[in-house]
Amino acid sequence: MLKVLIPTIMLFPTIWLVSPKWLWTATITHSLSIALISLTWLKWTSETGWAASNTYLATDPLSTPLLVLTCWLLPLMILASQNHINPEPVSRQRLYITLLASLQTFLIMAFGATEIIMFYIMFEATLIPTLIIITRWGNQTERLNAGIYFLFYTLAGSLPLLVALLLLQQSTGTLSMLVIQYSQPLLLDTWGHKIWWAGCLIAFLVKMPLYGVHLWLPKAHVEAPVAGSMVLAAVLLKLGGYGMMRMMIMLDPLSKELVYPFIILALWGIIMTGSICLRQTDLKSLIAYSSVSHMGLVAGGILIQTPWGFSGAIILMIAHGLVSSMLFCLANTAYERTHSRTMVLARGLQMIFPLTAVWWFIANLANLALPPLPNLMGELMIITTLFNWSPWTIALTGAGTLITAGYSLYMFLMSQRGPTPSHIMKLPPFHTREHLLMALHLIPVILLVAKPELMWGWCY
Repeated sequence: MLKVLIPTIMLFPTIWLVSPKWLWTATITHSLSIALISLTWLKWTSETGWAASNTYLATDPLSTPLLVLTCWLLPLMILASQNHINPEPVSRQRLYITLLASLQTFLIMAFGATEIIMFYIMFEATLIPTLIIITRWGNQTERLNAGIYFLFYTLAGSLPLLVALLLLQQSTGTLSMLVIQYSQPLLLDTWGHKIWWAGCLIAFLVKMPLYGVHLWLPKAHVEAPVAGSMVLAAVLLKLGGYGMMRMMIMLDPLSKELVYPFIILALWGIIMTGSICLRQTDLKSLIAYSSVSHMGLVAGGILIQTPWGFSGAIILMIAHGLVSSMLFCLANTAYERTHSRTMVLARGLQMIFPLTAVWWFIANLANLALPPLPNLMGELMIITTLFNWSPWTIALTGAGTLITAGYSLYMFLMSQRGPTPSHIMKLPPFHTREHLLMALHLIPVILLVAKPELMWGWCY
């Protein structure tokens, strides 16, 4: 654990001491080396399930894929931000990269925590850098509104979780994930216990987000700069799924009855947010709503509590993290050139940027779950386990899959095909940096086709 955490902390002096000329080169090289070191976690040697460097930080096969995803994303975020942060004063560039590095530090400590209360503190700490990135470097004046939505939705959801964790500590005497799974199952039969059950999960359902408490997400995504959108879509939403997986183990006897309304809401959300995507004119908003739709499927898979559901959820979380981050990068490359997120104003780009149209095409196919990509694998496992739970769910999940294909096609056709408007003929060409960025998103997705057990081996 420390082999990654210590180099990440050492990134802070690198950012502030390196000369301005080498700032971007040094930080990208340093963060990429951290990402490469983190790949060693994928070689699993422990027999017990946990590999611990001390009693508070440990990795197990559930947190490892998410930790590697977190480390992999930092160099990509710095690469993506280079163009629009470069004109700013050097101190502000350093501050921006510092916020991204602090976000990675908090996320590593959140996914690696063995104490649930430490996970909670880091879960809340990620709010601060994200909020600063959105409200300071966002594009429009609505960014303050988006920041307030983001902050208050997440805080209002997670305060009941703190009370629930304190009650759990009082009744079991421990909050360590290593010990709590072996403690006596709680006798949960009163109304108070049902409220406690809801308190344990609502924070994570808001973070995922579940349809109904998702309104902060499109606002935050649309207003955030590219690195904010990338980390939000790729890792911060996954904190919700990871937290739910950890908590569901303890909530077992009650979950059988209480889980129904949440699964119904998640499945209904897949259709509703997919339908909203078909009506969008704003490119980033469309990608943000598609994230809500995919995470609804993940929520359904986790709440159902079967090994297939959990496996499908973790596979879909990793695959969606890489693909939605890539889509936000592509949307940003178009925005940096046309200065408009409205799809009607920036269409027909295939004639100007043919290679970029290929990236768009592959990213859209991955988003609509093309075989044999892990997106399809995760979706099929969740749809199968939901069908096993209740055959009626196939109507909702099937319709959701069709709508996903519909809006992915709509996004590609609107942005790439059709006549090129005369006002965007003279656009600056694409850089190698941007093609490298897309390749670094896509290569892990394609490699996971060859070895998917890196993500789901922990169930068996």
